[in-house]
Amino acid sequence: MSVLNSLDIVSRDPIEVVVKKIKSGEVKVVDLVKEHIKLAKDINKYINAFISFTEDLALQEAERIDYSIRKKDTQVLSKKLLGIPFTVKDLYLVEKTKTTFASKYMQDFIAPYTATVVKRCMDEGAILIAKCNCDPWGYGASGENSGFGPTKHPLDFTRTPGGSSSGSAASLLAGVGYFSLATDTGGSVRLPASFCGLYGFKPTYGRNSRYGIGAMASSFDTPGFFARYIQDIQLLQSIMEGKDNNDATTFDLSKISYIDKNLSSFKVAIPKEFFTDGINKSVRQAIDRYIEFLKPQVKLIQEVSIPTVEYALAVYYILVPAEISSNQARYDGVRYGPQLFDDYTKNLLTGRSIFFEKEVKRRIIIGTYVLSKGYADQYYHRALLVREKLKKEFQDIFKEFDIVLSPVSPVTAFKLGEKVNDPLQMYLVDVFTVVANLVGIPAISIPVGSDSNGMPIGIQAMADNFNDYLLFKLPTL
Repeated sequence: MSVLNSLDIVSRDPIEVVVKKIKSGEVKVVDLVKEHIKLAKDINKYINAFISFTEDLALQEAERIDYSIRKKDTQVLSKKLLGIPFTVKDLYLVEKTKTTFASKYMQDFIAPYTATVVKRCMDEGAILIAKCNCDPWGYGASGENSGFGPTKHPLDFTRTPGGSSSGSAASLLAGVGYFSLATDTGGSVRLPASFCGLYGFKPTYGRNSRYGIGAMASSFDTPGFFARYIQDIQLLQSIMEGKDNNDATTFDLSKISYIDKNLSSFKVAIPKEFFTDGINKSVRQAIDRYIEFLKPQVKLIQEVSIPTVEYALAVYYILVPAEISSNQARYDGVRYGPQLFDDYTKNLLTGRSIFFEKEVKRRIIIGTYVLSKGYADQYYHRALLVREKLKKEFQDIFKEFDIVLSPVSPVTAFKLGEKVNDPLQMYLVDVFTVVANLVGIPAISIPVGSDSNGMPIGIQAMADNFNDYLLFKLPTL
């Protein structure tokens, strides 16, 4: 008897096509939501993509929308995401729903309010159906660190779909929902997007609000998302972005000057530091094919040098654990987490020892070390200086070029368990994606092919701060 090792992939129309069918009455929202919830539950036993479902709330909202459509409510009919099922990474707070941050430490937490970007999608008529598995608080590149077990790749259950937003990418690839909200601190949207053959977008830092999202490293964290089509990415970004009074790092975009250029006038930079000997042959071939495909469509493609990229990964894994160490201090068993003992110190030590996952502990320890007396100057402050140097080098590149292209990852989806016991090898998976977070620039993963095992490959494109929309003009093979 054959053993099931992959899922049949369900194809879906672009969001605007589905919304048009909903508004015309061709598609009933209740039926659509039921279909996606059923599929989500059916596949979850195979790929473990979801931590919780919001079925009752979703069906109530679907019935309300169907009723409003029958009544021809013009206010409802104007919504851009009307009746569209979607999912979110379980770092996003959604009022009155369980929000675990994929950690056993927070397994009983009920969110008191809803994250800004989730609310903006819901205000446009989108319907949340489930919350997705991930690495705890986003700490990981494979989805294997979750307190609720690893997510598996829909095309091969022995492989990772990438992390930390593993469940979001895997479930969307499998056909559940039309988009999934995730977070990107060092590549946690772009890497799973590449591994799963999806579009994964990380906007400019401060373009989307972080309010209501579990913090990993606050100066790096960026609310991003997955979709199947580039037009869906552009639509969703236009809905989510903008100033939020609850997040002081967000920008009033009406005060930002934009560059609007046609593809034919694009100048594209290829940094030689990203094209190392460690890149998988299939990945290199797919990237080279895309570059050749792009050459006749743009003004210039030229190799450049960004020297400080060589130190980006080291800098990232000093600064991010430092911010993690600070952010995790709030999980002390008083405000958040289990209360096992009346004694504060005993409760703190016991709760974190038992319920924090191994990778959570590792990053807290690293962060505490680099911030400690005698080492902060040697590691943390030097890393800050290198981060500023890297920003300056990218600013210089964007004075001449519109787009920077690179691989997303040196490898395609690897086997579960292959790297999980070797943290250094796991961290190296992020070597090309952390740069965009260090600099704060927008970046996207675009599907460009697959390897001999059928595992998808993506290419990474980066643009200057607030020139996010230039990325949406890049063509697909």
